[in-house]
Amino acid sequence: MSVWAKHQVFEKNSIVLLVGILVVVAIGGLVEIAPLFYLKSTIEKVEGMRPYTPLELAGRNIYVREGCYNCHSQMIRPLRDEVERYGHYSLAAESMYDRPFQWGSKRTGPDLARVGGKYSDEWQTAHLINPRAVVPASIMPGYPFLAKTELDARSIAQEMKVQAMLGVPYTQEMIEKASGDIAVQATLDDPGAADLAKRYPKALARDFDGNPGAVTEMDALVAYLQMLGTLVDFKTYDRKANIR
Repeated sequence: MSVWAKHQVFEKNSIVLLVGILVVVAIGGLVEIAPLFYLKSTIEKVEGMRPYTPLELAGRNIYVREGCYNCHSQMIRPLRDEVERYGHYSLAAESMYDRPFQWGSKRTGPDLARVGGKYSDEWQTAHLINPRAVVPASIMPGYPFLAKTELDARSIAQEMKVQAMLGVPYTQEMIEKASGDIAVQATLDDPGAADLAKRYPKALARDFDGNPGAVTEMDALVAYLQMLGTLVDFKTYDRKANIR
């Protein structure tokens, strides 16, 4: 029987064709899905990633509460124009502790995946209070109340417990010292900053909002923004990638 004659069997018999399709799809599905059952995680481990500090976590909650994600994504796609504008493309590991993650491609404002350290604390505070004071063409609303509202962190330890249950590597020590760590990180030259850095490498400790008399929601949000994109050393990451 010729190849053409064999092919006609599928073309002329819909039942045989359907069975053939199901067999091919089943084989393809097994090849794609079966390996996932043997992997503990599909996210590549990247050196430098750590859980949020209590202050950063509180700042992230404010970021989500105020709907900042509606206009700002945190996902740099591996496209030349995006990488040239925003920096190294985003890695899955950078969002491994995010619930919900802040990915997206719809941007009214710029992507914030690499905003950490790009501007000073003073700039960030002024921008959040009155965006047009630093970016005249901005259509972003102002959030002056953040600088006047003391941070309510009474539930942060409980939230960290829940995060730990979901797989975030918060230790019992981190949870117990959550309230104290918030005060330490929002204070300039606090003696506890070194201890904080042991638990959370690269954690910035200073008065973020320029008001040393209180820990405000502005402190928390600016601390979160200043951390974004700063944990991974992309020079080392790119060098390892080139070696491979």
